[in-house]
Amino acid sequence: MTTRRDFIQMAGLTGAALLANPVDAFSNHKKEEKMEASIKNKWLDGSRLVVSISMQFEAGGQPENAESPFPQNMQKGFIDLPALTWYQYGYKEGIPRMLDNWDKHGIKVTSHMVGSAVLQNPALAKEIVQRGHEAAAHGMNWSSQYAMSYEEEKKFIKAGVDAVKNVTGFTSVGYNANWLRRGANTIKILQELGFTYHIDDLSRDEPFIIQANQKDFVVVPYTIRCNDIVLVEGKNFSADQFFNQVKAEFDQLYAESEFKRRQMSISFHDRIGGTPQMVKVTSDLIDYMKKHKGVSFKRKDEIAKMTLEDKTSIRE
Repeated sequence: MTTRRDFIQMAGLTGAALLANPVDAFSNHKKEEKMEASIKNKWLDGSRLVVSISMQFEAGGQPENAESPFPQNMQKGFIDLPALTWYQYGYKEGIPRMLDNWDKHGIKVTSHMVGSAVLQNPALAKEIVQRGHEAAAHGMNWSSQYAMSYEEEKKFIKAGVDAVKNVTGFTSVGYNANWLRRGANTIKILQELGFTYHIDDLSRDEPFIIQANQKDFVVVPYTIRCNDIVLVEGKNFSADQFFNQVKAEFDQLYAESEFKRRQMSISFHDRIGGTPQMVKVTSDLIDYMKKHKGVSFKRKDEIAKMTLEDKTSIRE
């Protein structure tokens, strides 16, 4: 597959080379182009396409009368009790069911954990880590950190990290802001606190490196295209629609991965992705993906580590 940029570059090179030796010049250039592409499209471990799954651990840490499938018309001073049970489903049924599904398929995921949710259900948070999954930070609560001062935001992020660490023993190196809405100081703060990556970026389909405080910092892109809260909850997709959309994304990225490095992200939330029908279609999706040669499933801390070690990683 030749991109428009490749075509323009090749046209300039071959135009000059053909004047000297038309046949050899074109043949040598094609060999060099093929070798260069094979280097850049391969992941450091030899994977062709990396699939990264997020499992949001938020239920139990939501504010009072948080957004839910129910009409947002509660009178002030009353608690939305049905909505409360919707969130409770996330830690009573959703995450346990998803954990069994990951074990069934032998894959590990990244769980973005809200600090207050972890403190509310410490045994479940600890189980996630004990079963081999990554505990990434997701703030202390659902506050809008982009509106905080530098010091307020730093305390907010650290409080969430400490909650996860104290309960699970896992030191988070990855971060996800509430609805991806980080502030102007967030990346600088994350680097200062010892993080190696964040996911609040939709700009690429592969990880890349940026500079934070003059040091390398990884962006492991997230998704709202293959995200249950946006599709199933926000757009009222059915489980089969979710399956078809995620499958189409996979098929296209797999085709592209023959020529360039590709990462696919899928996101599940405890009270949505952990429902019976969603776990069933997720299992079917994983079965489908595993039939393709060179597909691997990785935690986001693993992706960040590979990106830092790979000299061919994109830098911005």
